[in-house]
Amino acid sequence: MISLAHYIVLGAVLFCIAVAGLFINRKNVIVLLMSIELMLLAVNMNFVAFSRFLGDVSGQVFVFFILTVAAAEAAIGLAILVLLFRNRSTINIADIDSMKG
Repeated sequence: MISLAHYIVLGAVLFCIAVAGLFINRKNVIVLLMSIELMLLAVNMNFVAFSRFLGDVSGQVFVFFILTVAAAEAAIGLAILVLLFRNRSTINIADIDSMKG
């Protein structure tokens, strides 16, 4: 039987990998978006684990709200990324940090 500690450790490891992805790769927008998504999914896994082991459904309902926000964040982020690529022909953050008003 897998205990609650296994899920918490796995969620913490996934969260740490996502934080490392944010700090190690600051050049590529796609990797930054993927790291943020991995953070949200690690938190979601902990919510589901606590919800399952405590017998409460509110954690699972909260996960649906987080997934909705994550999907909207990914859609908006990718739309901005496509527009930046069309205008600047690059997705490198160092090349697009100067925004004109």
